[in-house]
Amino acid sequence: MKRVVGLVAAGAFSLALVTGCSSSDNSSSETSSAAPTTTSSSESATGSITVFAAASLKNSFTELGTEFESENPGSKVTFSFAGSSDLVAQITQGAPADVFASADAANMTKATDAGVVAGSPSDFASNTLTIVVPPGNPKGIASFADLTKDGTQLVICAPQVPCGAATKKVETATGETLSPVSEESSVTDVLNKVTSGQADAGIVYVTDAKSAGDKVQTVAFPEATTVVNLYQIAVLKDSKNSETATKFVDLVKGPKGLAVLSDAGFAAP
Repeated sequence: MKRVVGLVAAGAFSLALVTGCSSSDNSSSETSSAAPTTTSSSESATGSITVFAAASLKNSFTELGTEFESENPGSKVTFSFAGSSDLVAQITQGAPADVFASADAANMTKATDAGVVAGSPSDFASNTLTIVVPPGNPKGIASFADLTKDGTQLVICAPQVPCGAATKKVETATGETLSPVSEESSVTDVLNKVTSGQADAGIVYVTDAKSAGDKVQTVAFPEATTVVNLYQIAVLKDSKNSETATKFVDLVKGPKGLAVLSDAGFAAP
């Protein structure tokens, strides 16, 4: 397991994130009557929970799941990673889950409006887009506009997926019209198309680009800073183990969770 003791950058991230989440935390306290009962910090959580989380959270949440089980003997965390829109559809159709972590506020709002969320969701991280290309950047992509060059095999997320919705916003802001060869249901699928040589370029989150290491080359574009995806997390109303689910959410929002997220490249909300 990666070390979760925050470095200087992680510490700064944690401070900013705790400050940024204060309004959300206050909102949660105001609706405490609807929120699940929490365990005391000294008690060990037990039993199994299922966490539905955005695909871009896979590495970070897998690490946090291991940490959670280590801190709480007798607990078990199972994950389902996919595009946030797919996860919402599954949850609202009755898929058993205890926690939902969305890569944007829009899909969390869908879950809230459907009446499946307990209490108020909390902001816990944010992410921005970047362009990834194969090592050496064979097509010479240097800007968002370069993605429209003839002969460029571009892959992006589908519009209903948070990374796809963000891409569409950048298109509108720049006045560019992309012509992707495919639109994927999750950001990890976009990344895999590039790393496997099936695409000349893809638009993913900075965290996904970082996780790919030297398998890709990153091309930053300034317009990405105008479209930031806000990540939110909540315990679900039909959770069969709300106390353990709440404690997992607390880990994500606490110092250890913030350090892991910062190390993966996530920023404060």
